[in-house]
Amino acid sequence: MINKDLNYIVKLEKAISEKYGERATLNPKTFWDQQKEEKFLKDIKETSKKEFINDNTKEKVEIEGILINKKLLTNNFNKTCDVCKTYSFDKIDDVYLLKYKTCQKCYIQYIEDREDRWLSGWRPTEN
Repeated sequence: MINKDLNYIVKLEKAISEKYGERATLNPKTFWDQQKEEKFLKDIKETSKKEFINDNTKEKVEIEGILINKKLLTNNFNKTCDVCKTYSFDKIDDVYLLKYKTCQKCYIQYIEDREDRWLSGWRPTEN
């Protein structure tokens, strides 16, 4: 059973190297040396310093014991559909809410293929 598994692995590696080239079956460590390791560690340190400085320069507000970036709180995007008056949690609705102030469902029902009428000011009546 073990020999069959080893033979299968050899055949698989051979098929991969024929299809994708010899480099596809090599261990990634063979391309890594001490110089690349030092550069990688240096880059990580620089990135973490930049992130630390960036995080400390942002103005934060405490809300219920949690510090939140102040820029995140200034977003006054209304996610309520003007037609059906429902609040949307769906990301797909964001596109329609930004352009038409309606959810996707109301867009399909009232606006799709009738955009000129909508843009001219027509709105569905409350019956």
